[in-house]
Amino acid sequence: MSSETTGFTTTSDALYQLIKSAGGEVFERQTQFKGWNVDNIVQHLHFFNNAAYLSLTDEEAFDAYYESLNARRRGGETLIEATDHELEGSRGDLLLERWREGYQRVGAAFSAADPKMRVKWVGPDMSARSSVSARMMETWAHAQAVYDLLGVSRQDNGAHLRSIAYLGINTFGWSFRNRKKPVPEPSPYVVLSGPSGSVWTWNEPSDADRIEGAAVEFCQVVTQTRNVADTALELHGDTAKRWMNIAQCFAGPPRTPPPPGTRGPNAPSWQGPPRDTMVSSSVRN
Repeated sequence: MSSETTGFTTTSDALYQLIKSAGGEVFERQTQFKGWNVDNIVQHLHFFNNAAYLSLTDEEAFDAYYESLNARRRGGETLIEATDHELEGSRGDLLLERWREGYQRVGAAFSAADPKMRVKWVGPDMSARSSVSARMMETWAHAQAVYDLLGVSRQDNGAHLRSIAYLGINTFGWSFRNRKKPVPEPSPYVVLSGPSGSVWTWNEPSDADRIEGAAVEFCQVVTQTRNVADTALELHGDTAKRWMNIAQCFAGPPRTPPPPGTRGPNAPSWQGPPRDTMVSSSVRN
């Protein structure tokens, strides 16, 4: 699984270097993602990286780890509060270094694993390959809030971006079923431009239902880090438009994409109280 684990670790490394170079004050700065600060984002990633590691190496420990979080949630704690307790209140540079050690351990463990091995998760079981791909997707998605906060344009690796785009393609039906809606057929024809100018296509060619544009913007929409209205994606046909307005490549209950104009380097600061985020996972098999 060299491609998947490399994607996960390099995406994590890039976020680590971005935060490290920003200085200690960045941890308390509030992002556009539901009012979370940078500490909250790193805590979230670290907690679920730990969960992924346990799912691969110790199923019983995974069950206990996640049940402890659920018990706190049932007791009225938010996801932020619960993960903060589970990580013993780690913050700032200490949290950052623990997260780095943790994602390096996850990368090494999954690199040595059978990619077809089934592992438990907070939703359906998945393959080890899907699990580490999901960790890359979530790291990439949450990192976007930090890049936006600091006004930094990310230089995306084409192979890693393609993996995230594939998750988006693969969860077309899930996005509708998760909302108790019938899945329209056929799936739209998707034509995306990668960072190097390469063109990626999925599904049968069609003029009636088609999505065209930059791969990075497609990935931002399916991970719900951008509203489709804030992208230059070209949507042709009812199915393409409906999908891009509810696309969700992660598991958990239906989540609403950010309203137009609320995510991005030119969007205003978050207005409103912090809220919980999605359950971490993908539904790729």
